[in-house]
Amino acid sequence: MNKFNLTAFSAALCLAMSASAFGANMSKEEYKAAKTELSAKYKSDKAACKSLSGNAADICVEEAKGHEKVAKAELEANYSPSEKHQYDVRMARADATYAVAKERCDDLAGNAKDVCREEAKSAFTTAKADAKVAEKTADANATAREKTTDARKDAATEKRDAEYAVAKEKCDTFAGDAKASCLKDAKARYAQP
Repeated sequence: MNKFNLTAFSAALCLAMSASAFGANMSKEEYKAAKTELSAKYKSDKAACKSLSGNAADICVEEAKGHEKVAKAELEANYSPSEKHQYDVRMARADATYAVAKERCDDLAGNAKDVCREEAKSAFTTAKADAKVAEKTADANATAREKTTDARKDAATEKRDAEYAVAKEKCDTFAGDAKASCLKDAKARYAQP
């Protein structure tokens, strides 16, 4: 890996980590400033590619585009956290990796190039499938949590109603004011109307 790639990777990693530090508490102004910073970073990365020639320049440009795309998706996910934005981050990474891998294959010829492209396509398909699995799993977990919460609420209501029925039955052993007081206490204890 050449020095530029290491520098670009390090910068992208630092930017991603700094963006994740903002989290959901990021203000709109901070979000806009971070977007502007990402655009400036992309322009400088792309300008650095001009010193290269041939396919190396093409790879460099694809890397710059990929870093920007991933960083923007991560910024959006940090600014407005959601499973959709997490999916978008995964897909941005897959797209960027695929674009760079395809470009690297252009250095090869013949069957080696075909194999390289098929490997890149296979890795891309795997990354997309993994992103979909993660999204569906998160959706299923959210649905399961919601159903579990509803079931717990229903169970608590049923238990409370059953305990109230027992307390009400016990009040039948009393008469007059004692019975009325017992029923009033039971209604209050078991949140009955």
